[in-house]
Amino acid sequence: MSESRDSHLHIGILIYPRMDQIDFTGPFEVFSRLPDATVHVIGKTKEPFRDMAGLTLTPDELLSEAPELDVLQIPGGPGQEALMDDQEVLTSIRRQVDAGRFLYSVCTGALICGAAGVLHGRRVTTHWAAHALLPYFGAIPVNARVVVDGKLISAAGVTAGIDGALTMAALLRGEQVAQQIQLAMEYAPDPPFHAGTPASAPPEVLAVVARSYRKLVEARTATAERIKAQHEAAVGHASGAR
Repeated sequence: MSESRDSHLHIGILIYPRMDQIDFTGPFEVFSRLPDATVHVIGKTKEPFRDMAGLTLTPDELLSEAPELDVLQIPGGPGQEALMDDQEVLTSIRRQVDAGRFLYSVCTGALICGAAGVLHGRRVTTHWAAHALLPYFGAIPVNARVVVDGKLISAAGVTAGIDGALTMAALLRGEQVAQQIQLAMEYAPDPPFHAGTPASAPPEVLAVVARSYRKLVEARTATAERIKAQHEAAVGHASGAR
């Protein structure tokens, strides 16, 4: 399972306004414990901003300043909508994939990757409330907490980012290192309730949470439809030009 690497690792995590901070801080906790690795906290600006719940976050580096990254992580959250047409971000994602390096999406960060056009024919997961949108980007939806498809790694909603980061740690430095990190973090989930997925949550709980996502899902669906049309038009134009 390990990708044998002895060189120093550069791991970049893109952060942005109105993201879900644990999509960043959960994986950061894992990656910061990897031996011989630097974690780059990247933003479009270096100005502090607030996540979706009001926590202040501050990037260390500009996206344009980031070195060649062994891993580029794209988190999710409501602020993801603002990046769906951001050409600097989308180009960076495409460049990462074209170079054959790891791309790691957490939660609805997968939708940003979809907007970059890198999910076609790939097995992908995301937050359950956005799962139905993956086919708009040509992805193959997988109902799993973590999905590995070559060098594309995707994690489902929010806390699944920790699971995905441990999976990535094993790919980068081996399973024993990943297990050492897990033990040091005392990551042994034993939740007080079994309501963490739509399948296990009581129907009345699911109804309330699904209702809270309704407007955001509608906005994301409209964006996904628009980007799908753009991608199809671009493919058609390219075919006609040949």
